[in-house]
Amino acid sequence: LLDLYGRGKILLSDTRILVIDEADRMLDMGFIPDVERIVGLLPETRQTLFFSATMPAEIRKLADAFLRNPIEVSVAPPASPAATVAQSIVVIDPGDKREALRRLIRSEDVKNALIFCNRKRDVDILFRSLTRHGFDAAALHGDMPQPKRTETLDRFRNGEVRLLVASDVAARGLDIKGMSHVFCFDVPIHAEDYVHRIGRTGRAGLEGRSFMLASPEDGDFVAAIVKLIGKEIPPIAIEGIEAAELEYGARRSRRGARRPAKSDGRRTRTDAAPRRERAKREPAEARAPRRERRPSVKEAQQDLSASNVTSFPRAAVARVPRRPERQPEPDRQVVGFGDHLPAFLARPPRIVARP
Repeated sequence: LLDLYGRGKILLSDTRILVIDEADRMLDMGFIPDVERIVGLLPETRQTLFFSATMPAEIRKLADAFLRNPIEVSVAPPASPAATVAQSIVVIDPGDKREALRRLIRSEDVKNALIFCNRKRDVDILFRSLTRHGFDAAALHGDMPQPKRTETLDRFRNGEVRLLVASDVAARGLDIKGMSHVFCFDVPIHAEDYVHRIGRTGRAGLEGRSFMLASPEDGDFVAAIVKLIGKEIPPIAIEGIEAAELEYGARRSRRGARRPAKSDGRRTRTDAAPRRERAKREPAEARAPRRERRPSVKEAQQDLSASNVTSFPRAAVARVPRRPERQPEPDRQVVGFGDHLPAFLARPPRIVARP
C-alpha cells in the first residue's frame, strides 16, 4: 500500500474505514512502523476497526494511539483457554521430541491435528520427518507462495491431509471445524500464543486435546503460561521415553556453571583403568620407587656443589659456528677497449644551435 501511494497510484484522502487485523502479530513481525505511516496518511474523520487475538500492554498502547473513544468487544475472557480443551505437557530431552510426537499421534485418536513450531525452518524439518515415517502431513509457513498455501489449506480442510505442521503466523485465523488435536512441538515464547494455539480445537462445544512438548530449558516459558492461564498443566509420561524435569532461571544458571569441560577425545593409559585396579595388579616392589619423592632443584644444586665433580672451564670448549663467515670476493681487474675502440665513440658530438 505504501509503495502504491509513493508511486502516485492511489489516493487515501477519501478513506472512511480503516481495518487493522492481527495487530499483535504485526507487532511481533515489526510492521507497526508501516501501519503508523499509513494511519498518518488517512483523514482524521474515519471509522477504525482494530482486531487482535490477544491484548497485551503493547497492543493496548497502539489501540489508544489509533482509536478515538473506542468501544471494546471481547468474545472471551482474556487469556483463558476453552474449558472443552484437555491440556497436557510432556517434559523430555530435545533429542526425543520427534519420537515422542510420533508416539503421541499413534496412541491418540487423531482425526486431524495442527502441529505448531516456533521457526519456519523447524516446520520443514518436522514435516519431512513425519513424512519419512509414514504420516500424512503437510507444511504451512510464511515463506511459501500464496497459491501453495491456499492449496495446502484446502487439502487440510477437505481431509486429504491429516496433520498440518505450521508456524504461528501462517496458522493465524484458521478455523477448521472439528479439529480434534493440537500439538505444540515447541513451547511458545509468548504465553499468549499458547492460548491462541490450543484455541484451534475444542470449538463450538466440541471436545479437544492439546499436548505441549517441553524441554528442561523451557521452564521459564512454561511458568509464564501457567501464570497466564491461572492453572497448572497436567504432566504425562510416554512409555519408552525417559521423562525430564523443567529447569527454571536460577537452577539452570547453576547447572551451567557446574557443567564440566568437554574432553578433547584423547585417552591416556591413566584413563584405561581406575587407579585402584592398577594398584591391585602392580606388586608392592614395583610401586615402591614411585612413592619416592623427587628432589627439588635447590637440593640437587646443593648435592652437586658438595660432591667432587670436576668442572671444565668454558673456554676449553670451542664453539662451532653454525655457518661459515662470508668471505669478501676478490676485486676483478677492469679491462678496457684497448685498440678495439668502436668508431661511433671516436666521433665528436654534433652541437645543434637552437633558433
